[in-house]
Amino acid sequence: MNRHSLFRLLAMTLALSLALGLAACGSTETQEGAAQETPAPATEETADGGVNVNYGISNPWDSLMPYYSVSGSNYSRIIYDKLYDRLAYLQPDGTCAPRAATSWESADDGYAILFHLDETAAFHDGTPVTAQHWVDTIALVTDPACNVLGRDTFAGLTGTDETGAAVAGETLGAEAVDETTLKLTFQNPVDPEEFLVEHNRDLYVLPTHLLGDIAPEDLVTDDFWLHPVGSGPCKFVSEVSGSTLVLAANEDYQLGAPGFDTLTITVMDKANLLTALIAGDLDYYTFGGSLSEENRPVAEQAGFTVQEGTVPGTFYELMLNNETLDSPALRQAVALSLDKQLLCQQSAGSLGTVTDTSILPGTDYSRPVGESSYDPEGARERLAQAGYEGETFSLACTSQRASLAALIQQDLAAVGIQTEIETVDSATLFAGMNDGTYDMAVASHTPNSLPLWFTGSRFTADNNIFRVQDLSYYTTLLSALEQETNATARIDLVDEWEAYLQEEMPFVPLWFTYALHVQSKTVRGIDYPAAACCNENVWQWEKGEA
Repeated sequence: MNRHSLFRLLAMTLALSLALGLAACGSTETQEGAAQETPAPATEETADGGVNVNYGISNPWDSLMPYYSVSGSNYSRIIYDKLYDRLAYLQPDGTCAPRAATSWESADDGYAILFHLDETAAFHDGTPVTAQHWVDTIALVTDPACNVLGRDTFAGLTGTDETGAAVAGETLGAEAVDETTLKLTFQNPVDPEEFLVEHNRDLYVLPTHLLGDIAPEDLVTDDFWLHPVGSGPCKFVSEVSGSTLVLAANEDYQLGAPGFDTLTITVMDKANLLTALIAGDLDYYTFGGSLSEENRPVAEQAGFTVQEGTVPGTFYELMLNNETLDSPALRQAVALSLDKQLLCQQSAGSLGTVTDTSILPGTDYSRPVGESSYDPEGARERLAQAGYEGETFSLACTSQRASLAALIQQDLAAVGIQTEIETVDSATLFAGMNDGTYDMAVASHTPNSLPLWFTGSRFTADNNIFRVQDLSYYTTLLSALEQETNATARIDLVDEWEAYLQEEMPFVPLWFTYALHVQSKTVRGIDYPAAACCNENVWQWEKGEA
């Protein structure tokens, strides 16, 4: 960064320091970025005079091996999306468009999906991507000797166990029908679009032709990932771990060459992203230039256009420990005590919609928004029914949600529920809910259009994060939902599932928020909402003054 840019950035930081405080980007159970030194972004042009896009991100990626993200964070996924190819390109409303696959169709009475791959796709070393590469990738990742993370993406395939590991002696449900047709076979019927919405961000094809000499047990830590080869729209150039990543445009990408030469990704504190964009030191930042309503006038006064999202980008919940809050009546009392409308207004302004469900509004499974569930008197009646004797519960939150937790604490105290707030980082918060350290916690997640996007994975023996004492009825309903293929019957089962959640109240749904996106002045063609699905259309980006 030159002296003029540095002075400009410092001045803007001082001027906006009271106003800035960007809301967390949509992410699922990821550690929120602590303050960190911000490396100077790259200059406008590369050393050889090429066009460079400066891209800001508020959390570092775990590694460049796409099946080895320790945090499972969306920040890592947004990096993998550029280096490695995925089967489809997704929008928050569940719309699927071709990417590595040009089309897909159901087969074998719904037990299989055929993916027709783009025959022009190639790895960065020029080797054509074939269906066999996808099959070999899945075989490698499901190999029990391979220490990958996120293997459960493949748990539904035939020949795998509940963790996604291949079962010895059984045929794995991944087959190359021919060079450009991939067939996946499942243990239960699967809808192709629903499979992509749920798993696309965790499916990547690896250059298995380059990995043959690496033992499965050594794969994730091999030096190959220090200079990886993928088939995505960008190629690896260099990395300073946890700080910067430089990528080059893949001129041979099957969907088109990006309209820049290099993409320099710089990790910086979340509160500095908008400042750096206004100062001209960034061209764009993830996720989709996410902006809080509070900072909208700041961006607009600086001459930026702000785009409003049409699909909710974040779901807020109050997590409950069902062992310590050990009766439905007590958990219902917590829910009835919360003035969600006021809490939502304080947290999200006009961008929030209160909810009594985790199901995304506007889908086939959605129901009309009912009246407010705020009922302090009803909460007191439930407390009496539960035999609550005034014990103090812990309420965990991250520093960014401390003010929200304080408002929740006030609502709970108004009906007689005592809480003590503990401010921790996100990883500690989720670990503490898993092990029973905390009684409640405020959390947010990135939703999708599937009815079970949130609840489907949280009531299993491996991920009983709400510490439900008897999972039997939950698992029975989930199993029935997963196997039902008739649309009307499935809606009925979802209604039954939601009614049971309302009765048991294992967690408290709070509200959805719609995203604001500050648009880049220097990069055209950005699909801002799609960033919520951890994919970005960089092959359509064009750097240049608008």
